[in-house]
Amino acid sequence: MRILFIRHGDPDYTNDTLTEKGRREAEALSMRAEALNMGSCFVSPLGRARDTAEYSLKKLGRTAETFDWLKEFPARIDLNKAVHLQEAYPTAEKENGVYVPRIVWDVAPAYWMSHEDCMDSAKWRDCDICRNSDAAEVYDRVVKAFDEFLAQRGYRREGIGYRVEKESTETVTFFCHFGITCALLAHLWGQSPFAMWQNLALAPTSVTELVTEERQQGYACFRGLKIGDVSHLTMIGEPPSFAARFCEVYSDMSQRH
Repeated sequence: MRILFIRHGDPDYTNDTLTEKGRREAEALSMRAEALNMGSCFVSPLGRARDTAEYSLKKLGRTAETFDWLKEFPARIDLNKAVHLQEAYPTAEKENGVYVPRIVWDVAPAYWMSHEDCMDSAKWRDCDICRNSDAAEVYDRVVKAFDEFLAQRGYRREGIGYRVEKESTETVTFFCHFGITCALLAHLWGQSPFAMWQNLALAPTSVTELVTEERQQGYACFRGLKIGDVSHLTMIGEPPSFAARFCEVYSDMSQRH
């Protein structure tokens, strides 16, 4: 079985769609859609993912089923109830003196570097962030839906891996988001999702390719062949969007901090 995770194009988050650059990126991706052998396609309900998928689906002459669990990883933390965690989120915004609930996985480096339990494959569920947010609950709900999807295709979760009930060479493509892709990769690879969120940067319209490996009959693992591939952009001279990243060096104020 083969899985493609495709992040949406350069986002206009305010209007939940794509910027003009994002539309150029989505068009470039669509030019490679046939060569990518996208197979059956599935899409997040959010506009920026749907708008990205539209270009490739039109080229391929097909449609995509929408899965609610593919929307951007929705866990939030309310710092009004956990003020001590402000150190993990130093850029948290306030309105009328009250913290606005924010995404849970965008954690300051100084925090996770000194709280190793966040990055531990077993202990992350009990870290302070998870105890004060719905991160673990949302994660469990998302991966349960993902495992049900895989089980329908012959790969049933067993422990930290997958039992092969029916062999498949099907390709499935998910048009979705950075945060949810990292959560699903963490589940497949037995890692902390915080480790994925902090250590990967998947550029807009990047392609991440996994394929099952069944070197022992009846057992499958999902191995990464490409992680965040943007060759469809470099082929036409379109620079990857910086939307996935923060500044390479702190002194460069032209890049996102």
